[in-house]
Amino acid sequence: MLTALRRLTGTWFAKVLFVLLILSFAIWGIEDIVRNFGRDSAVARVGGEPIELPEAQQAARREITRIQRQLGGAMEITPQMSGAIARQAVESLVLERMQRQEAERLNLAAPETAVRDYVFSIPAFQGVNGRFSRPTFDGFLRNNGLTEQNFLALLRADLERQQMVGAVRAGAAGPDTLTRPLLAWERERRVADLVILPLAAAPEPPAPTEEQLTRYHENNPDRFSAPEYRRYTLAVLSPETLASEIQPTDDELRAAYEARRDQFETPERRSLEQAVLQSEEAAGALAEQWRGGAEFAAITEAAQQAGGQAVSLGTVDRSGLPVPELATAAFALSDGAISDPVQSPFGWHVIKVTGIEPGSARGFEAAKAEVAAAVRQERAADIAYERANQVEDALAGGATLAEVAPRFGLALAEVTTDSNGRAPDGQEAALPLSGEPRNMALRAIFAAPQGEAPRLAEAGQAALFAFSVEEVKPPALRPFAEVADAVRAAWAADARRRSQEERAAALLAAVKGGKPLPEAAREAGLQPRRTPPFGRNPAPQGQNPGQPQPVPPELLQPVFAAAPGEATMAETVEGFAVAQLVEILPFNPDADALALGQVRGAVEQAMLGDLEQQYLAALRARAEVTYNEQVLGQVTAR
Repeated sequence: MLTALRRLTGTWFAKVLFVLLILSFAIWGIEDIVRNFGRDSAVARVGGEPIELPEAQQAARREITRIQRQLGGAMEITPQMSGAIARQAVESLVLERMQRQEAERLNLAAPETAVRDYVFSIPAFQGVNGRFSRPTFDGFLRNNGLTEQNFLALLRADLERQQMVGAVRAGAAGPDTLTRPLLAWERERRVADLVILPLAAAPEPPAPTEEQLTRYHENNPDRFSAPEYRRYTLAVLSPETLASEIQPTDDELRAAYEARRDQFETPERRSLEQAVLQSEEAAGALAEQWRGGAEFAAITEAAQQAGGQAVSLGTVDRSGLPVPELATAAFALSDGAISDPVQSPFGWHVIKVTGIEPGSARGFEAAKAEVAAAVRQERAADIAYERANQVEDALAGGATLAEVAPRFGLALAEVTTDSNGRAPDGQEAALPLSGEPRNMALRAIFAAPQGEAPRLAEAGQAALFAFSVEEVKPPALRPFAEVADAVRAAWAADARRRSQEERAAALLAAVKGGKPLPEAAREAGLQPRRTPPFGRNPAPQGQNPGQPQPVPPELLQPVFAAAPGEATMAETVEGFAVAQLVEILPFNPDADALALGQVRGAVEQAMLGDLEQQYLAALRARAEVTYNEQVLGQVTAR
């Protein structure tokens, strides 16, 4: 049998068969290459440079992570949202790519030292001691799916973009043909006749029947329903929850104290007056006059006559005097003493010390508790990022929050609250978070479905949290007997509102029929008043903030849209108001040069933004951006 096979392999038929087998296996191994031969696999091209699918996919994931972090937790991503986020991520890559290409064309570059200083200056990467924290930086990279090289490349590109955009934005000026009419429009004032109809002044409505109250209760379930309550477990990992585990030694605290010594020392401060003249002889003569008892006003006049000037430097420490020669001279004098002439690049200085505030320092023992708290906080922040991975692994392995919390030092709360964190008794529940981090956690808890597996999420920069929702109690209409008093009060308030609205509408109709507002108001038994001149700004002009406004804020826009003699009406916080425009007082832009300058600055900022957008549009046209819609559809944010 083997001999027959050997003979067969030598025939031409066998050789052809082997060639076909080899070709089939080769084509099977490079199937994707053969299938996509001649097709463009890039999501988009910028100046011929491709943006490949993996890069776009990673950018889309980073974008959805950022959005979820801003919204404070889990968020269901619909296909429509996924597509929109993916296109936004691709558009950001296109913008970055075309700006980088332009920077290369212009030979712009960001030095490594500038990139490093930029990273160290970002507040989010600084620890409690105000210095760059490597664990915080690594946590940021991990949470955003970035490598250090990727992040530094993004920063470098941003610095280069700032150079380009800064050059484009420079030099814009707001024209008077635009700024003057804007200021005149903004500062225009008006006078109106006004009638206020507060709800508190409405006549008391007749007592409602039980049937009316019951129907009102049923027709307004949103007013008389208990909110949605959820029973959940919340676990929080933060520096505060871990600080008690850290017990630094005295040697460590002393080292930390030395590193922070400037925080516990208050330098000596001195109140100084100085005169600066252009020659040593003139400065010497002024110093003798000063020592002779001349007042500072006389010294100021003498310095001006000698071609110099005298100024008060206020109270400063040694670092507040940027010229070393001046600092040395000023801090060598006694209180009330006057220096000999001191030369600097600005001329010859004569300095007088008018007061001394001695410096102070807290020793190690006095500052020990504060240093220990800072060290615990800093180390706890580092440990929190390290433990985050361990907590995530434990939760992924099926552990409950009740099991994870004591093992890794998480604060735990098992509560039932509404979306504002209030328990069914109306009291605020005790949660291991406060402020905005607490609000972020509550938003995430009330957006998540019941039974979803817990996972860690960020509560801003303050903490990490995870939760599990055990029970959801949907909103329910409270029984009428339970809320009868509230229903009766709400019904009466609505009746008073309707009454005042009808009176205001009748008053407005009378004015539109030809009667002046004061006459129509007096006929209706109401008290009109004429306002002082007022502007578009809701705050009253020329009055203290605590004084009442000339007109309700709700009436400002209607009154400034009205013609003289025209009447208008608006619902206010307190009830209703009817106004009739009496006079328009125009504003002369030349009367306030400072305000004209401020408006010009705002106009210039808007123009600068427009210039930047036009510049980017020109870059896009030059780069010849193209999109591959077929491949773009494969980019998702999931």
